[in-house]
Amino acid sequence: MTNANTKQYLEARLHQQPGSDSQSTWRYAVAGLSASLVGLGLARFSYTPLIPALIAAKWFSASDVVYLGAANLAGYLAGALAARAVAARIGAVRSLRAMMLLATLSFFASSAPVSFIWFFGWRFLSGLTGGIIMVLAASVILPRTSPARRGIVGGVIFAGVGLGVAASGTLVPLLLQQGLQQSWYGLGSLSAVLTLTNWWNWPADTRTDAAASHHAKQRQTSAATRALLIQYGLNAIALVPHMVFIVDFIARGLGQGIAAGSRYWVLYGLGAIVGPLVTGHLGDRSGFGPALRAAFLIEAAAVLLPTVSTAPVSLIVSSVAVGGFTPGIVPLVLGRIHELVPHPTEQQRATWSHATTSFALFQAAAAYGFSWIYANTGGDYLVLFGLGGAAVVLALAIDLGLALTMRKA
Repeated sequence: MTNANTKQYLEARLHQQPGSDSQSTWRYAVAGLSASLVGLGLARFSYTPLIPALIAAKWFSASDVVYLGAANLAGYLAGALAARAVAARIGAVRSLRAMMLLATLSFFASSAPVSFIWFFGWRFLSGLTGGIIMVLAASVILPRTSPARRGIVGGVIFAGVGLGVAASGTLVPLLLQQGLQQSWYGLGSLSAVLTLTNWWNWPADTRTDAAASHHAKQRQTSAATRALLIQYGLNAIALVPHMVFIVDFIARGLGQGIAAGSRYWVLYGLGAIVGPLVTGHLGDRSGFGPALRAAFLIEAAAVLLPTVSTAPVSLIVSSVAVGGFTPGIVPLVLGRIHELVPHPTEQQRATWSHATTSFALFQAAAAYGFSWIYANTGGDYLVLFGLGGAAVVLALAIDLGLALTMRKA
């Protein structure tokens, strides 16, 4: 071997990420999938198909149940804000394990209507786990993944959200046959199994990385990056009507019953499973900027579709498409951040944290705002879908306006 070849070999070995072999890569991916499944797919989305049952069982009033759903989104905002600080203090992997345990505990704690405040607190904590997992899971796994596999591994991680939605849509109706309390026990047991079986699948914790990310030197943010943060927040508003109200809209608003609402929720979940894989592939082929623009256009049409038609085919298309974009927008925004902030890695992580915070802030505000509108319009669901569609149309307009301005400049 020549000196030049030896140097290249040593440099390749030096820059090889730990755990980049195939077995470790997929072990980490499964851990990330399980975390997003527990902290987002189950802790957040399993509540939606439970809403009609909570109302029917008179645990809480219809308006209280909606506000309890919004508590999870407020917790998600708090988790997004706290994630980097928590990781800097105890380590990112320890934080992820702790959040999966806390999400599991929240299911069992929600198994009895002790009081509105008790339930609100646990719904808030379940949202907190999702926010922290969203910020930390990808940043722990992707740097340890070879560049050639990062797209598919990222898709696997965020597909956990869709798996959780689909699981809640299929399991909750079955569990409800045993009782509402037993439904919470069942979800908690599933979460516990996922947490324990993946306990050692995470990579070795590195507190120095978390601290470096938390204390990353702030650089001037470009106009395009600031616009992206706002667009991501507006996209969060667009997702709220389906995330919170779609099952209740079909079950009670259209009078089709809980079983029918749950079936559409399963379709939403199936869309969420394939969404990240499809959008990530689209971003790789066409660039993340154009892919994000196309996603906003299609999503706007899907969110607004129930205001035009409530025929089964329209509801199916709307549920699958919006479900797909719920996690599917994530790899597009992550990819766009890497285009706008090509280096360093710490600044990319900080920008992603800010994007997640923006998403959580807009989503929590929309959830409470839409809950107020719902309560004060006599349960007019179509107004909510219209506002959600308008939000993503505005996101698309910002993107097109910025592109036109930069082209003229």
